[in-house]
Amino acid sequence: MNGWAIFGIVMAVIIAILVVLYILGNKLQKKQVAQKEQMMEAAQPVTMLIIDKKIMPMKDANLPKVVMEQTPKRYQKAKLPVVKAKVGPQITTLICDDAIFDDVPTRGEVKAMVSGIYLVSVKSIRNKKKGAAEETDTKKKKTFREKLRKQQAEYQKQLSAEIANKKSKEEIKKEKQKQKKDEERAKKIVD
Repeated sequence: MNGWAIFGIVMAVIIAILVVLYILGNKLQKKQVAQKEQMMEAAQPVTMLIIDKKIMPMKDANLPKVVMEQTPKRYQKAKLPVVKAKVGPQITTLICDDAIFDDVPTRGEVKAMVSGIYLVSVKSIRNKKKGAAEETDTKKKKTFREKLRKQQAEYQKQLSAEIANKKSKEEIKKEKQKQKKDEERAKKIVD
């Protein structure tokens, strides 16, 4: 075999792999958007006092036993953002969305949207430490992980904006269809 035939075969294999990865990526992205929409629909507003926030392995996060049983073993060692908060009279451990983890104030009262044990969004009510935390963040050099988390937060904001835009377009279409039906009914009544 000459060099061009080998080169052609290698390029065909690489292109096939890239096409398969592209298709799988699109499927996973659509699945993630659907799951995020379901979580946002099931979210409930809660007022809570944030005690502590950390990024720690799932097995050390002190999550409910049911959550640990349902999670595959390979994901139990993965680190995830965890928030310890006082909700009403009890202290609970919540899994925080990676995009909002930096916005969660420590030792501050917040109004949050919670879906099960997943913290979806946060709005600060009374915040004691945010000004000091912002000052230290500007002086400190960010690590690679913090840069990635910030980039992911920006992507999550874009995704939520796109979802909201999609819903508003669908609502506009429904209103136009309803108006057309009403006009048709009015014409039938007049005739």
